[in-house]
Formats: sequence, C-alpha cells, structure tokens
Amino acid sequence: MSTLTPSPPAPAPARVEAGPIRRHRRRTALNAAGFLLPFGVLFTAMMLAPIGYAIYQSFFRVERQGLFGGGQTTRFAGLANFADALQDGDFTASLGRVALLGLVQVPVMLGLALLLALLLDSRSARLKKTFRLIYFLPYALPGAIAAVMWSFLLVKDLSPFTEPLSAIGVGVDFLSAGWIPVSIGNMITWGWTGYNMLIIYSALQALPGEVVEAATLDNCTGWRLAWYVKIPMIRPALILTTVFSIIGTAQLYTEPAVLAAARIPGASNKFSPIMNTTLTASQADMNLAAAESVLLALVTLVLSFGLLKFTQRRTTDA
Repeated sequence: MSTLTPSPPAPAPARVEAGPIRRHRRRTALNAAGFLLPFGVLFTAMMLAPIGYAIYQSFFRVERQGLFGGGQTTRFAGLANFADALQDGDFTASLGRVALLGLVQVPVMLGLALLLALLLDSRSARLKKTFRLIYFLPYALPGAIAAVMWSFLLVKDLSPFTEPLSAIGVGVDFLSAGWIPVSIGNMITWGWTGYNMLIIYSALQALPGEVVEAATLDNCTGWRLAWYVKIPMIRPALILTTVFSIIGTAQLYTEPAVLAAARIPGASNKFSPIMNTTLTASQADMNLAAAESVLLALVTLVLSFGLLKFTQRRTTDA
C-alpha cells in the first residue's frame, strides 16, 4: 500500500521594496524631463507662443485717429478681421491659385518620387547610391538659389528650352503671366521630388523580404510586384508625403517671391497667401494679417486632417 507524500509548500513571494522602485521611476522621469525641457522651451517660444499671439491679435482691431495716426485705440473686433480677409479678392484669389497648383503639382511630384523609388528598389538597378544622391541633390540646393537659377533658365531669350520648342513650332514664354504657375510648379517638383523619393525608398527598404520573395515565387514580378505588393504595403509613407506636400504647398513663398523680386513681368507679389499676408503686415495692418494667417492655418489643417481621415476610413473599409 503506497503512501502519498504531501507536496512541498509553494515558496512565499519575494517582498518588493516599493521605495527603491518609486525612487528609480522618479529619477527616470526627471532624466526624461531634463532631455525634453530644451525642446519644450524652444517649441513653446518659437511655435506655440507666436501661434497663440496671432490668434489673439486676429480678434482685435487698431483704430488710428488724427492726421498722422498719432492717437490709436485697440478694440475687440470679433470675427470682423476674418470677414475682411474673406472679402479681400487678392487673398481669396491667392488661395485658389495655390489650391489649383497643388492639385496638379503634388500628384505629379509624388508620382515621380514613387517611380524613382521603385526603380531604385528593383533588383536590376545598378549604381543605386549614385542615382540616389543625384535625385536628392536638388533638395540640398537652397530654395532661393534654385529659384534664381530657374529664373535665368526660363527667360525667353536665354532659356535653353526656347530654341528646341521653337523648332517644333511652339513659342512659349515660361515667365509670362499665364505660364508662371507652371514654372513655379516645375521649380517645386524639381526641388522636392528627391526628398519624397527618399522617404518612399526607405519604406520600400523596410518591407519584409519574405513577402517580396513569396510574391516573386508566385510569378508576381516587375510592375505587377510593385503595383499589387509594394505600393499597398507602403501606403503610410505615401500618405505621409502627401500630407507634407499639402502643408508645403500651402506655405508656398520662396519661388514666387524671388520671381517677383526679380521684377519678372508675369510674377506678382500677391501670388500666394503668405505673400498677401506679408504685404498686409508691411502696410501696418497686423490684425488683418493675423486673421489671414489663422485662416490659412485652418485651411491647411482641414485639408491635412481630412486626407488622414479619408485614407483611414478607406483602409478600415478595405
């Protein structure tokens, strides 16, 4: 007859010293706060404070009295500055120009960036580092210098494109009023395609190798591999570059400002919303300029957030 031996009692859980763990967590939090403090101070001083001050100024209006404006009073104006901004034909026209420019230029630029990234990511590509550097070099050139360079390249009497186009019966003045948006779009595309290409190419490099290998074994190669496998998997990178491009287009300033400063006949110092806002501020109407800045920020926020929500809904439905 066998006897059952009782199992040994379970060991008591080790006591955890709450005090040292709490002190360690507090020390870690303080170290993290110390690293984040310089960024927080600079971000607050250079970003949040100016934005808050602009919003505050947009609700007030300065009324000047006397022949030389010696006496002035500041009063609360509510939404009057925003109404004046929306009734300003130059400001609303600049919003329309930039929206139309972005509607055409952003897809062209991102399409080129995606094409270049896919070509670099293909197995048959050679000299990848060299071509990657060549594509990125235009972004490394400061925007003002690039605009000056293009202003010379597009002058009708100096442009290297004039003669070839004239030979086929096309006489185009790229710096005329009708062609200025096309020329500015060309400058932006030339300067930013390489930047977006690097973002997309980095996303392609991060794709799981086994997924691409499995698709290749299933005879999905070439453009079919790119269209059905790679592009759907890098959708977050494409959305990111699109949002960045929308924000950058809304902030368009350097290229049209350089052309206007060079007194190009077709260039206007009211081409973009930021140029209009700068001109309004230079005319000592800071409150109206603040209202225009807030409106531009709201339009940019709505477009960017709307794109994110639209793509998120499409992804969820799929």
